[in-house]
Amino acid sequence: MLLNDNVASTLPARTGAGTAALTATLGLAAAAWVVAVRQVNGMDMGVATQLGSFAFFVAVWMSMMAAMMLLGAAPAVLRRAQAGGVRAVPLFVGSYLAVWTLVGVAAYGLYRPHSSFAAGVVVIAAGLYELTPLKRHFRRRCRESVSSGLEYGLCCVGSSIGLMLMLVALSVMSVTWMSVIAVLVLAQKLLPPKVAVDVPLAAAIVGLGILIVIAPSLLPGLTPTMADVIGGAGPANLL
Repeated sequence: MLLNDNVASTLPARTGAGTAALTATLGLAAAAWVVAVRQVNGMDMGVATQLGSFAFFVAVWMSMMAAMMLLGAAPAVLRRAQAGGVRAVPLFVGSYLAVWTLVGVAAYGLYRPHSSFAAGVVVIAAGLYELTPLKRHFRRRCRESVSSGLEYGLCCVGSSIGLMLMLVALSVMSVTWMSVIAVLVLAQKLLPPKVAVDVPLAAAIVGLGILIVIAPSLLPGLTPTMADVIGGAGPANLL
């Protein structure tokens, strides 16, 4: 009887912790979208996008990752709150976002303005990655219970790295591509894998890459216009 009373008293506490953590996570994601959109406004130059200074880009990237990734991480945050209480959530979320921040640091070090052909090749590779066993493994792990935000972040990076490379290749400062990739990442985190959905999606991504290689002019905003170049759009002239 005493054991049943203890269990009954624990359930409301776990429910309350989960609700508080979920509300805070969704609120942070919403605020991050507002910040990210303001930061990248007017800086999209397609494949010619400049990243600006290291500090500037890291700040932009962190807000982008919070905006794009926290919605899909909500179930994992909820499980962590129910298991360890609200106090466990900041460390879980912080370490999760820290993993994605390191991805941004790597992207900054490797990124250069590039050709539409290079962007198309990256998109094709991203589509092919969607069909690999490695992708399926990390996507499954990203939907399971994990012991820490670090482990969860590594699994989710493995699952979404192809889609994130697409974003960087097409224009890391594009709100449109941010939104498209965020929707795909969210769907893959919340929905179970289905061949009837996943294979056509991968084929569509590969098809987009081929289109970019063959006829980049058909994709609005992929290559900057002369007016963009003369106008000096981009962070290099804003810092």
